[in-house]
Amino acid sequence: MSDERAPGLVLRSPGGSSFHFDPGTLCLELLPTGGPGPYTRYEVLHRPADLARWLDESRLGLPPGTVRISDDQLTAVRTLRDALWRLTAARAHGSAGDPADYAELNRAAARPPLAPQIAPDGAAAPPLPGDGDQLASTLARDAIALLTGPHADRIRECGADNCRLLFVDTSRPGRRRWCSMERCGNRHKVRALRARREQAED
Repeated sequence: MSDERAPGLVLRSPGGSSFHFDPGTLCLELLPTGGPGPYTRYEVLHRPADLARWLDESRLGLPPGTVRISDDQLTAVRTLRDALWRLTAARAHGSAGDPADYAELNRAAARPPLAPQIAPDGAAAPPLPGDGDQLASTLARDAIALLTGPHADRIRECGADNCRLLFVDTSRPGRRRWCSMERCGNRHKVRALRARREQAED
């Protein structure tokens, strides 16, 4: 990362409130930008500049101009994102996923990724300038590492009834239930408290 921000994104709910969401890995940060089927109504990646803005807000923290993105490359990243949505949602529910979506990840990962850099003080530095194909490869490789790694069985869907955000549970006990305690976790606590009070009044 190019700065010391906490990993994750600041998301805005349809009601206008904002909350911090850390899905635990770069590739899952891409999912809230839209997706297949019912998620198309949440699409925010309409132009290359939109993807550049996401890059700045993501855990990569790359300012606009670091990655050159063409219209075709934007389409490729969206296609990759949709495949990743289906695969990680399937994994969260105990299914393997569609072979065509794995093929999409493999196609993107076969290209060279963004080239990492190190600063003289030993800290990570922004990668060399790259393009949208390299970004897609970086995202696909991150997804493959997740799906083949030790946390592959810890991909979760938020436990709230009206939230489908996906995250990887990296907590030691493996009991994370919510996309964000700040949002869905607290709303669940409020509802549970209200239900207990109503039950006590009966």
